[in-house]
This record gives sequence, structure tokens and C-alpha cells, in this order.
Amino acid sequence: MKPKPRLGFLGVGWIGRHRMQAMVGTGAIEVAAIADPSTEMAIEALKLAPGASQVRNLAELLDEGVDGVVIATPSALHAEQSIEALDRGVAVFCQKPLGRTADEVRAVVDAARRANRLLAVDLSYRFTEGMRRIRELIGAGELGRVFAVDLVFHNAYGPDKAWFYDPALSGGGCVVDLGVHLVDLALWALDFPELESVTGKLLAGGAPLSDQPGKVEDYAVATLGLEGGTTVQLACSWRLQAGVDAIISAAFYGTEGGAALRNLGGSFYDFTAERYRGTASEPLASPPDEWGGRAAADWASRLAAGEPFDPKVEKLIAVAQALDRIYGRDLT
Repeated sequence: MKPKPRLGFLGVGWIGRHRMQAMVGTGAIEVAAIADPSTEMAIEALKLAPGASQVRNLAELLDEGVDGVVIATPSALHAEQSIEALDRGVAVFCQKPLGRTADEVRAVVDAARRANRLLAVDLSYRFTEGMRRIRELIGAGELGRVFAVDLVFHNAYGPDKAWFYDPALSGGGCVVDLGVHLVDLALWALDFPELESVTGKLLAGGAPLSDQPGKVEDYAVATLGLEGGTTVQLACSWRLQAGVDAIISAAFYGTEGGAALRNLGGSFYDFTAERYRGTASEPLASPPDEWGGRAAADWASRLAAGEPFDPKVEKLIAVAQALDRIYGRDLT
């Protein structure tokens, strides 16, 4: 019987532990080692994998001879840590963003290609039942030519860790934190058409971000023009006084109909999806839908099946390029 891949977990806060639980639940992997600067977090993780070793850092994780590493650390570390693991011949599952810029993302993808190791990013909203159904409709031509996409992600709280608010560590504010999910969903659902134009406006505390060096945006709007004439409109924020915990939606409008994913009652976790025909609508998906750990479980299962580098991961560069252009980092 083929041995299970041995995984190391770098960062085991809430997200890291949740993804660990999802991977353990597949029955396809073994948790070999964990590393986290917080003793409390490490102890909680060891409850899920009592046989795992506790080590101090990525280098010690890799010295455990693991087959894959799950990275859930601050964004500034993602690219460097992913490349270090891949250069050691170890597969990687990383929290978003894979890098703070398109150059960082490209460097990680190049390392995965060189190593021929499976790389994936926790773009978990792709794995909601609603978005899967919507993508199927678009791919089958059921909505006709999709000419407009409206994306919204307003988080009434905002992050609780200081590094999120340092642009050198985070790469940006709500766009790189929340908008990355939505831009990825739009491009993924439409099979990654070329990006032709981008305009955007970034605010911090209600004032232009450009007037506030050293800060990150907490409100952003952007318009993306895609090959074929599709217009994508994005709005995202932290700490918006919206009356609910969150407002999340991805709506696709075509010449023959529309479809939308929307959160239910301000929830971060419960989503409905509907298809539109004129003024009529019909359900596509509704709660319950345990989607949060599916991306992690998918990577673990694929790793256990022996999958090597997946060229589709190169599309992550296009998502990062779109974000760079919203930030004005790449105007070519």
C-alpha cells in the first residue's frame, strides 16, 4: 500500500488548524510536524494530530522529510517560504495571496514548475457549490455572452493583526485581502480572458490613499475591462458601516440570462446562488454547504494521488497582475 504523504503545517492559527482538519478528514495524508511561534496555537493543533512533531520554523519542518507544506503565515512571507519549500522538492498549499505582487507570484510558480511539485492556493470561494454551478452555466453558454460582472466584498470588521495594516508586510489592504478572492472568481468563471484595462480608486479612512503614505486602503472600487468586452466592477472594504457583518456577492450578467452568488443574512459562510431569466429567478444552491476546507482537501487528495506540477496554477499570475494594476504598480 502506498504510504500517505507526510505534511508539515507552518502557522496553525484558526485558518491553519481549520485547513489541517479538512486535510486530515480526507484520510489521505499524515500530519508529520507543525510550527508556530504561539505555544497556545501549537498545543491546539497537536490536539488534531497528537503524533506530530513540534518544531520551530520552516527549515526544521523541511528537515522532517515532509512531502508537502501548508503555509498560513503573514502575507509578506508567503512567496519566500513557498519557494524555499519547493526548492527542497516539497509540494505547497498556501494561504492567499501567494505573493504581494505579480513578480512574487510568478517566482513561486516558476519554482513549482522547476521542482515539478504540486502548488495550490487557498482560493476557497471557487469551491462553494454556488460558484461551481455558476461556472458550469457560463461554460455551457447558458447565460449567452457575459458582458458584465459585479463583485462586492464588504467586511464590517477588518483584520485584527497589525501586519495587515503595513503595506510592506501585507502588499495592500482590502483589495489584496478580499478583492483577490473576487477577481479570481471572475477570471476563473470566465476561463481567464485577457485583461485589457483597469481603473481604480483606493481610500483609507474616507480619504485618498495616495495622500497617506504608509497606510493601506480600507475601501476600494475598480473597473476591469476584459477581452471580448466584458466589464468587471469591484467594490471591497474593511470596517464599512453596512449594518451586517459582511456583504459578499459575485453576479454575472449575460445576453441570455444572469446568475449570482450572495451571502445570506450577513454571514461569512452561508451562500445562496440563483439563476436569472428576465424578472424571474430560480435557485442553484443554498445552505448548508461545508465549502471552507474543500480547497485544502482537494490539494491533499491530489498530492496523495501523486499529481505533479499543475500548469493551471500559472493563471494565478493573471490574478496578481490585475491586483497590481488596481494598485497602480503595473501600468504596462
